[in-house]
Amino acid sequence: MSQKRITLAHGSGGLAMHRLIEEVLLAAFADPELARLEDAAQLPSFPGKLALTTDAFVVDPIFFPGGDIGRLAVCGTVNDLAVAGAIPKYLSCALILEEGLPLADLKRLAESMKRAADLAGVRIVAGDTKVVPKGAADKVFITTCGVGEIPEGRALGAALIRPGDKILLTGPIGDHGAAILAARGELGISGPVASDCRPLNRLAAHLLAACPQGVRALRDPTRGGLAAVVNEWAWACGFCLRLFEAQLPIRAEVTGLCELLGIEPWHLACEGQFVAAVAPEVAEEALGALRAHPEGRQAAVVGEVSQAPAKTAILHTLFGGERLLDLPEGEPLPRIC
Repeated sequence: MSQKRITLAHGSGGLAMHRLIEEVLLAAFADPELARLEDAAQLPSFPGKLALTTDAFVVDPIFFPGGDIGRLAVCGTVNDLAVAGAIPKYLSCALILEEGLPLADLKRLAESMKRAADLAGVRIVAGDTKVVPKGAADKVFITTCGVGEIPEGRALGAALIRPGDKILLTGPIGDHGAAILAARGELGISGPVASDCRPLNRLAAHLLAACPQGVRALRDPTRGGLAAVVNEWAWACGFCLRLFEAQLPIRAEVTGLCELLGIEPWHLACEGQFVAAVAPEVAEEALGALRAHPEGRQAAVVGEVSQAPAKTAILHTLFGGERLLDLPEGEPLPRIC
């Protein structure tokens, strides 16, 4: 392509748009179903239940340590399917591009999406592209839809959580939120923290294969972090979820950043970890299965479920006390995903 930046003509439906799709997107995604350029992908059915999810990504900046908005869009959608107990199969992708976006950036993002899709074992089979005038968006926004298969007999959900269950976490919390904060440069912060952005479907499948019975619920702690997950689970199951601060895996760099800014790591987003609620009789087996997998070596038991107080999340602090684990008020970290 002769142009170096996205223009309004790239969203007009004319020759410029067709060249953009063929030379950038089709070339990067390289999927035969997408290459048909029909209005709908034609996909084979499967015997299990259908899982469907949709998500939008507006992260700022679009490139950050450990990832970019393209990788994040694929991994975030795959992970939503994985924690529902589904085997991710197909993705669609809609791109909203701002006039003036460097074409090199779009190519880089498309190639990153393809690498993430290949890593997760999913296909990008449908898509759409729109261009808006400069100032009407911020570089690029991505909306994805994901389809997966839930095997027969598999059921996960927060309503299944019971007193005595254990809360497991696959690895350190807060890496993504901390990486985005540092990457923005507004606070003069720099450091070695990188986003944990990665697909979780292999690790989730490994856990569910090792413990086909006794895994109650899975959730990836994105916006609102771990605190949001345990609060939502407490409301859904009607019991009390307790976390133990001493058992939470948190990198020293993330802790230092949180102390500097007056925020708490359990409010920071993760994009490469999940939380699992498991029955007490399979907790040890589940933890062993996670730690035996290359992507779950830092897994830990971080909490438990009790009968009361109902619909409450509590943090047992390092100092031996306990306090309510509230959701953050307002939005301390806008546009993190």
